[in-house]
Amino acid sequence: MQEGRTSCGFFDCLKGGDGKLSGLRIKQKRFADEYIISGNATEAYKKAGYRVSSDRVAGVEGHKLLKNPKIKIYIDERLKQLDSEKIADQQEVLGYLTSVMRGETQEQTLISIGELGQTITDIDVGAKDRIKAAELLGKRHRLWTDKVEADVSGTVVFANESDIPD
Repeated sequence: MQEGRTSCGFFDCLKGGDGKLSGLRIKQKRFADEYIISGNATEAYKKAGYRVSSDRVAGVEGHKLLKNPKIKIYIDERLKQLDSEKIADQQEVLGYLTSVMRGETQEQTLISIGELGQTITDIDVGAKDRIKAAELLGKRHRLWTDKVEADVSGTVVFANESDIPD
């Protein structure tokens, strides 16, 4: 393995267009990871371990790295994975709304215990929240559609069509 290269793992290497693995340099990977965390190319460049004489230089060099196709691909793939891990998908949201509507979910609330302060306790979800969950599910399944979709075909005929100027 060349000096300055990472070992090949999912996040250490990228798949090139030909399906072969193309490695990122260690500092490039660190830069990309720091950029994902902060969204700031200047800070990411400095935290990755590059030597810089000023913030301006770090900013310029950081933006150059963001234009590197391998780094772009790495950042995009990493963000996709983070999204899939952290963001609820449609099935999860619908399942949660269903459990709230059915009263299977509890929520935490503070209860006063006199002069001693407060304590956190679990209570059943209230009727308002259950109704709101039912409304959201109903909207999703179009249970309360007021609009009626109709296909109408035919010829439009205007009254006094001969009086209309060309």
